[in-house]
Amino acid sequence: MKSSKIALPLTLAILGFFVFVPMLSAFEFSIRTPAKGGYGWDNYIWAVTEEEFLHYIFRSGGLAFLTVLITLLLLVPTITWLHLVQSPLRVAIDTVSLLPLVIPVVAFAVGAQISLPEFIQSTVLELPFLYFVLALPYAYRSLDIGLNAIPLKTLTEAARSAGANWVRTITSVIIPAIRSSVMATIAITFALSIGEYTLTVLLHWDTFPTWVTYVAQDNILGAIAISMMSLVIPFVILTGITLLLPERSNRGRR
Repeated sequence: MKSSKIALPLTLAILGFFVFVPMLSAFEFSIRTPAKGGYGWDNYIWAVTEEEFLHYIFRSGGLAFLTVLITLLLLVPTITWLHLVQSPLRVAIDTVSLLPLVIPVVAFAVGAQISLPEFIQSTVLELPFLYFVLALPYAYRSLDIGLNAIPLKTLTEAARSAGANWVRTITSVIIPAIRSSVMATIAITFALSIGEYTLTVLLHWDTFPTWVTYVAQDNILGAIAISMMSLVIPFVILTGITLLLPERSNRGRR
């Protein structure tokens, strides 16, 4: 019993060490001011005053938001249907969802791009669809685990017998019941999309990660400061959404 109580804090401490120590080291490096000596916020001020900083951060943020939207719209109804009908296709779809992990990004970028409609291929809007495929292995399993943990059939039948249509059932019953899995899916998809570099470069688009690589040639400390902000800002936004959602759901019940 005592060992189980110690195991969780110890595991969290080890994980925290591997996650936060590199971040703290990068932060310490980003506030150095070699010209003046000591520390300061010069690199962060330089970053936010760069002419294209807001343009690219809003572009990548918008693309990440579209990717999250596409992921939820496609996966939540699909996985729900697979669970309800116990389709034999579920095993095949489980296997297909793992393919982005084994297909080289170079082959994926070229093959997936030409499969999209031509009017999308010529715009940056092709990236959210490709980001969705890259995030598929993680998003699919996150939602699958959430749906396995609830009495899905009972909830669905109760909602349908109360007169709710399928859209209302999914949005008002199923998604709140798997809120933690949905939030994990949003976090994973958003983080992967806003930080994707290889696919974006191969398709010759400019986003926030590619812009950071470009400005790093002139100011490496400034580039690290930009990278720190790109890590912290999404983390704060997603944490805020996670903390606010339960409060809103409780208000709705009242």
